[in-house]
Amino acid sequence: MTSTGIGAEAGAQAARTRALAVLRIRGRALAVALLPAAATVILLTGGSTGHFVGRSWDTARWIVGAVAVLVLLAAAGVALVVARARPAVSPTVAITEESAPDLYRMVRDLADRLDVPAPSAIALTPDCDSWLEDRTHPAHGPPAPKGGDELGTPGSHRRTPAAPVLVIGSPFLWWMRVGELRAVLAPVVAGTGPSAHPDIAAARRFVRGLDAAVAVSAAPARCPATRLVCAGVAWVARLLLRGCREHAALMERGVAAAAAERAQAVDYGLRIVAQEQVGLAYAGWDRLLTRVALPAWRMGRWPSRLDAGVVAALTELSRRDRLAEGFASRLGERPACDLLEEPGVVDEAASLLAARLFHGGPAEPGPAWSPVAWQEYPDEVVDRTWRTEAARLHRVLDALGVRATLAPGAPDPGGPTLARVLDHLTDPTAPGRRRRLPAYDDDPRTPGYDPRTPGYDDEADGEPTGTERSAALAAGLTAALAREEHEGAHASTADTARPGCPAAAGQAAGQGGGPGSPLWDDGALPLFPLQPPRTARELLADHVKAMVCCAAVDTAGATPGLDWLDGPALLVDGERAADLTPRVLSLIEEGDPAPLRAWLVESGIRPEKPVRLV
Repeated sequence: MTSTGIGAEAGAQAARTRALAVLRIRGRALAVALLPAAATVILLTGGSTGHFVGRSWDTARWIVGAVAVLVLLAAAGVALVVARARPAVSPTVAITEESAPDLYRMVRDLADRLDVPAPSAIALTPDCDSWLEDRTHPAHGPPAPKGGDELGTPGSHRRTPAAPVLVIGSPFLWWMRVGELRAVLAPVVAGTGPSAHPDIAAARRFVRGLDAAVAVSAAPARCPATRLVCAGVAWVARLLLRGCREHAALMERGVAAAAAERAQAVDYGLRIVAQEQVGLAYAGWDRLLTRVALPAWRMGRWPSRLDAGVVAALTELSRRDRLAEGFASRLGERPACDLLEEPGVVDEAASLLAARLFHGGPAEPGPAWSPVAWQEYPDEVVDRTWRTEAARLHRVLDALGVRATLAPGAPDPGGPTLARVLDHLTDPTAPGRRRRLPAYDDDPRTPGYDPRTPGYDDEADGEPTGTERSAALAAGLTAALAREEHEGAHASTADTARPGCPAAAGQAAGQGGGPGSPLWDDGALPLFPLQPPRTARELLADHVKAMVCCAAVDTAGATPGLDWLDGPALLVDGERAADLTPRVLSLIEEGDPAPLRAWLVESGIRPEKPVRLV
């Protein structure tokens, strides 16, 4: 036997040992539940044979018998909840074999080379990770969607355990080449071998059932009696989980070690290169979501080709960064997305799910939640974002009573101007710097008010954070945005509650489980927020920059653009204006408009001219 085979066998044996330890804990729990019943049997047997006679023994038989009945009923209830509770399922996009025959063929060939069972199905997740997921619980089967269940099988009821589902990160399919994807998936697919062992499968089902029972017990109850029962079930489940925790973790570690050892013989050299692409894809995906997708989501638009955008972002990175020079040459090889029959449709589904998970957007497109193509992004997202924020800035200035011009007797400019913002924030002497500046209106009745929300005072204590005027303007912007989000959340809830509105969470991932049975808590969205709420300082800077960009577009012929690594960009004479942020910060933090005014003159932007707002 080779060293690889010995290592794989050792890892599998360690995993089986730990699985047996988990099952022994289950057996001990069952023995404890049966102990009062066994004592009752002994007492009854002793009484019938004439050994345990007398009033005291009769009393003991009644007491122990009653305790046994109560313990058995409680144990049956806990066992029923553990067995019937639906384990958590990762939200994914199902990939049927008809939509990706080449991908299924590659995975099956890989499983044959590794001598392990092939995964029962393939699904995509909008993240840079891959794993195996057990979906054999009955709650994950019927009723199935049209054309078969998520596993791509025609039957809706599974009587025999199926192999785990292979979940692949969708960015991998677009950035990686076919050989690289196969090398990355080799240790993942190899995990189906240890997973097929009956002891490991039983231990995993037990642990997942306990975890699901805790989640079910934590759900809001309607009456005190139900809450009391749920608290008891949760206590027992947590007690068993604490006993299983170490053994379950070591079992999974052994399974991973066995899978890694088994995969050593398959594309080992290529896997080293492919791991570099995993890190690069993760960096590009994170940058694309936070810098490019998030502004669109905030505007009620969702980019429908996020995975294709990863390729553009990483190609741009390879152009800028000399450390990534060799990656661009890979683009001539066959991408892994060619293994899909309709990559555009899959990319759109994954992009909608990404918006659902990372931003909490609606489950389906609508008038207020429509897709946007990359070629439309500058006009539909960047320009609209600037003008929306500029309009909000001027509404707050109106509320603060700021005049359109500070010059006495000057004519009305006829519309909102950048000069109004500059004049208001300019502080020639800058005598006062605020040590603490509010994030929201001081009135707690303001919708969205939360004293815990980080605001304009999030910098180090004792450091100046801005002038009095910038503080007041930032607080007004924060309160205005909170009101808009509060109103938008109520409108979204009302739309979802309308008759005929589809179930949000279940349809977002396109998974089985039946209508009205979401796979995750819909109230917990977004599951993975990308960024904390913007502070008041950041909010004010963004709005001032938006006003500057609107003035540049309307008075100097600048254009909105898209930078794949940094998101929305202002293009002046075809070049990105990258030095705008520090000049804006100088205005709002120090009240000094000189750097920004010098840049405006250099770029030919006229702040006294009115701009078009939404």
